[in-house]
Amino acid sequence: MALQKSPYQYISWLSIDVVIGAMAGMVFFEELLHSNLQWPAYVLLALAVWSIYTLDHLQDVHSTDLPSSPRRVYHLAHWRLLSLILAISVSLGLTGAFWWFGWGKELQLTLALAVMILGSKFLIRKAGPGWMKEFSIAVFYVVGIAWLPILRADGIDLVWQDLIFILIYMCLAFLNLLMLSFIDKDEDQNAGFFSAAWSLPPILLIQWIRKLAFALIFISMAGFVLLSSFYRPFACILLLMSLVHYLTFFQAGLSLEQKRMRMEASFILPGLLLFL
Repeated sequence: MALQKSPYQYISWLSIDVVIGAMAGMVFFEELLHSNLQWPAYVLLALAVWSIYTLDHLQDVHSTDLPSSPRRVYHLAHWRLLSLILAISVSLGLTGAFWWFGWGKELQLTLALAVMILGSKFLIRKAGPGWMKEFSIAVFYVVGIAWLPILRADGIDLVWQDLIFILIYMCLAFLNLLMLSFIDKDEDQNAGFFSAAWSLPPILLIQWIRKLAFALIFISMAGFVLLSSFYRPFACILLLMSLVHYLTFFQAGLSLEQKRMRMEASFILPGLLLFL
């Protein structure tokens, strides 16, 4: 299979877009919770997210003889180099975590979270229904990017409104994964990978996507109107991200790659909070 060589293709194949989106998400929760994070937190998050996604991709290409997508072809062709970089990334992440946290409560809780994520991922891969894969990834993705802001927040700043925004962000990540599952359904099925699009009838999956998108748009608008002025930038960001997903997914004339690129790029929008 010939690989289309474009900057975005490499960014997507190497999960760099996911890493940037995760760092922007941490900005979202740092600002929401009035946390005070230094740059090492973002470096450690980037290393962790890239390592998890790269490990998952490398496992994919070695669990089937049919790497049916350009990304899987790329990872299969460069698995030795990527494995070496992955080992370096994990080593740097662990060393940096010990250096920055020390062997204290924060590091212990973070390692416990990592073990729980890996254990849940293994169980769902072995026995879970297709949609649980997307749902669990969405939950742990948002928990991961909000983890340090929550640990570093003052108790007085942890209020019920924060939980609403965390849940909306989880639902938005779930919506993104359902949409990507639908886009990748043929490739996943040919390669033998289970997903929501493989386990649910297409009409039902589209209904889930449409209803969830409408709910997110409505709730974000309600948050913008009903909550205090402090929360309006956060509600606006989530509203924009939801609209980008809905309009992109249902827009005719866009290629699958264009839809993927626009939806993934929307997760960079929380970074705008740095300029407010």
